[in-house]
Amino acid sequence: MTGKERAAFRAAANSLNAIQQIGHGGISDEFIKNTDAALTARELIKMKVLETSPVSAREAAEQLASTLEAEIIQVIGKCFVLYRKNPDK
Repeated sequence: MTGKERAAFRAAANSLNAIQQIGHGGISDEFIKNTDAALTARELIKMKVLETSPVSAREAAEQLASTLEAEIIQVIGKCFVLYRKNPDK
């Protein structure tokens, strides 16, 4: 992914609301399944890590990106943005 593409995705993510939150339960198989479905439907998603979470936003983003073959667009504070192209769109 080029820097210009990443910048465009960061700009598009500014207006997004976090669709899921990672809390004290961490990242479970069900959470991964829901995130996979969200990436397929939307391609670009924003997520938030709560204070009670056992993982940081960076750790969560890296784990989800590697598991779901997605790109980390940005990590800022407790929020992060993931992107995965949907070949059907």
